[in-house]
Amino acid sequence: MIFLTGGTGLVGAHILLKLTENGHNVKALKRKKSSLTVIENIFSHYNKVDLLQSIEWIDGDILDPFSLEKGIKDCQIVIHCAAVVSFNPKDFEKMMIQNVEGTANIVNLCIDYKIKKLGYISSIATLSNSKKNNLRTENDFWKKSKSNTQYAISKYLSEQEVWRGVSEGLNSIIVNPSVILGPGDWTKGSSQMFEKVWSGLKFYSTGSTGYVDVLDVAECLIKLIKSDIVNERFIINSENMSYRQIFDLIAENLNKTKPHIKVTPLLKEIAWRIEWLKSKITNKSPLITRETANTSMTNKSFSNKKIVNALNYKFIPISDSIKRYSQWFMLDHTNF
Repeated sequence: MIFLTGGTGLVGAHILLKLTENGHNVKALKRKKSSLTVIENIFSHYNKVDLLQSIEWIDGDILDPFSLEKGIKDCQIVIHCAAVVSFNPKDFEKMMIQNVEGTANIVNLCIDYKIKKLGYISSIATLSNSKKNNLRTENDFWKKSKSNTQYAISKYLSEQEVWRGVSEGLNSIIVNPSVILGPGDWTKGSSQMFEKVWSGLKFYSTGSTGYVDVLDVAECLIKLIKSDIVNERFIINSENMSYRQIFDLIAENLNKTKPHIKVTPLLKEIAWRIEWLKSKITNKSPLITRETANTSMTNKSFSNKKIVNALNYKFIPISDSIKRYSQWFMLDHTNF
């Protein structure tokens, strides 16, 4: 039996899809009032709606050890996907509580119940931010820096809770995905790139980063969980591309005009300040923050050599991912 947190999100839903396709018995945590819309849409698009019936949902919260205990007991494997992702300074305390304390709760119960292996979805954000113009690898360890985002800090400390569990005898696998492309909620996370281009995005930034298909994240995690590999972490990254390349590909597949105005350092500084002011007036989260503005201007690249060698794995080309999810987006859009 496998227990999974974060099953109503993009990554968790795809892991559940692959697990149920392979006939695994699965329990998944969700908040009592959480919507199952995302996972229902995902299973529907893959024509696997019938598999949803095989998932045993546990109402609870990662901050509630009693509900976690209900899910974890009688399981051999735990996969921890649940996390708050935000680049809004207002959400820092929330991320520290949900991401760090929640992971600590998971780790503690995995130790108590002698779980065979814990799989943890981390992020490339936990890698060193100081390296420039070279491929980052799993050996580029976290360094304290003013350029680290608050989300990165919360994920780094969460990852440390997993390593603490390892020191106490827990077998674990950590994956560090790059920017994940997939068909979740088009208004949230990286999926909203499709929505932005569809709505007429005019600006492009000069930065670059790594990208990976959500199907690859799910497949790599499951393969690692089933393997004899323990107490290692792996970067999960298909390709390193500029933001302009990504937006151009999305625009081409959505038949929209490509972003054509280059964001200069001055324009960047003006943009996030305007958004900050608007958020103060409207009491809504800003579309751009200082963190996201700065990140969009930096160039980072990530090596996938370790995971490729460990699993003999072949990643889905990002152009194929964007083509597939653009078609998915347009289908969803016409159904609204």
